[in-house]
Amino acid sequence: MRSNKPIFIIGILFFVFGFVTWLGSVLIPYLRIACQLNNLASYFVAFSFYISYMVMAIPAASVLKVTGYKKGMSLGLFIMAAGALLFLPAAQTKSYPLFLTGLFVQGTGLALLQTASNPYITILGPLETAAKRISIMGICNGVAGAVAPLILGAVILKDADGIKDSLLKMNEAEKTETLNSLAHRVIFPYSIMVVVLMMLALLVLLSGLPEMNAEAEDEEAASINTNKTSIFQFPHLLLGVLTLFLYVGVEVIAGDTIINYGASQGIPISSAKFFTSCTLSLMLAGYVIGIILIPRYLSQVQVLRISAVMGLIFASVALLTKGYVSVAFVALLGLANSMIWPSIWPLAINKLGKFTKIGSSFLIVAVGGGAILPLLYGWLADFKFITPHYAYIIVLPCYFCILFYALKGHKMGLQQ
Repeated sequence: MRSNKPIFIIGILFFVFGFVTWLGSVLIPYLRIACQLNNLASYFVAFSFYISYMVMAIPAASVLKVTGYKKGMSLGLFIMAAGALLFLPAAQTKSYPLFLTGLFVQGTGLALLQTASNPYITILGPLETAAKRISIMGICNGVAGAVAPLILGAVILKDADGIKDSLLKMNEAEKTETLNSLAHRVIFPYSIMVVVLMMLALLVLLSGLPEMNAEAEDEEAASINTNKTSIFQFPHLLLGVLTLFLYVGVEVIAGDTIINYGASQGIPISSAKFFTSCTLSLMLAGYVIGIILIPRYLSQVQVLRISAVMGLIFASVALLTKGYVSVAFVALLGLANSMIWPSIWPLAINKLGKFTKIGSSFLIVAVGGGAILPLLYGWLADFKFITPHYAYIIVLPCYFCILFYALKGHKMGLQQ
């Protein structure tokens, strides 16, 4: 019972990751209406949130050296609460830049939280079962990710189709009043979020979580790496960072663009707002399958190969079909994506020894893929000759790179 307590607490934190992270899928269509944005501008929601990982992940490693894992996780939650708090004046003023600032601050807190919690759960037990433990965390993340868009969508996207249609018939004064009222819808849910995040920060701070020593967890790696002087001497990590960058990009594209994509296919927002939950439910199913299969039936590397191939197949079918069928295969990318993060992470930090914390920070930098690739998707989607449909072609080379890492990349430099 005592040994399961850290996993339970970290599971709560992963629930928070999923809940906060996947709210973007609802905020994108919501702010597109409330702030009158095009595709490219609306995807700055994802950009502002995920770019904070690229900016803050390396500084987060320095913070963790001072605070340790437990206090670092608590600090991350407090920073997230500050970001949620910025949504209140942003809603009052209908300021899109202030909304984006709040998302950036929330992402900053999550960068610190994930820089601490991901290696923490990895080194809580043997490396060969790390993907299973991360899969359990993924279930917590996936459940939150599935319910978060439903909860927030029910509040802020209520009658979104009717509002979009009525705006076309309003004069400027009526339009301003309607858009202001729509912007105010986020005040109540984000007020609750501020309170919950602060309570969780105190819970972690006052909990009995043990402080983990990453450098002492892998004595074999530490002895092997006595001649290593730089994190750049680990090719398998650097390739893992690139692979994770591309993976997070396609994961966010699959989750955050599917509502707008469904709408572009003529599907009402009242129906399309459930699509992200479908994507994340399939991701959740993948986590459960991973727990069953790893390591008893399949290794982490085998699962990564299978996931990459599934991603290539599902994305190709989505490109070749239209309407609900195409949307369904975009959602199925959630299943393909589910085991990629849990598989890449332990492979990338394998045998880093004393470089584990900085290596973990590099991997968190890779979360910035969720900022860059969706923005590229939005830019392509605004072209009439490409459309939101064919813009999904950008995920194909990403899955090919993931497949390469599964076949060869994860072993580079470890044979020496």
